[in-house]
Amino acid sequence: MKNKGFSLIELLITIAIIGVIGTIAFVSLNGVREKARDTKRKNDIAQIGRFLALSCYEPNGGTGTYDLADLLEEIKVKFPQAQNFLAKAPRDPKIGTDDQTYYFYQYQSSDKKCVLYANLENQDEPITLINLSAPTPGGGSGVLQATSNGPNNTPIYFQYSN
Repeated sequence: MKNKGFSLIELLITIAIIGVIGTIAFVSLNGVREKARDTKRKNDIAQIGRFLALSCYEPNGGTGTYDLADLLEEIKVKFPQAQNFLAKAPRDPKIGTDDQTYYFYQYQSSDKKCVLYANLENQDEPITLINLSAPTPGGGSGVLQATSNGPNNTPIYFQYSN
């Protein structure tokens, strides 16, 4: 009588093939996740940037760099009618929290210029602001490559500025 079933070697080979396929799928999806998070960052920055850069909101602290969470709390106190629009601060989809969004607003009181920016993950993001080496108030909107890495461990930033 012949034994029915699989030998140990057949089972091990099948498990190895499934493992290789799973590893390939996981590695290929990792880049897709980075791009999806970067798309969310760009969308968040563009939406809030239109609101903040319209007339360059001047924070109570004046010239400086602020995390968006702190800035939005200040705006809600100054302008209670903005409560609904700013109910919850957008935040970096990978490392952001309610207390620290990792979206930054920089204001220069000397020329009333501002910029809202976030650090991107995708190293291959096309650079559109080639004359900037850091997020710059009044520098326009687009992607730039800075001289040092940001919170997401890349030197690539998206900024929205007047």
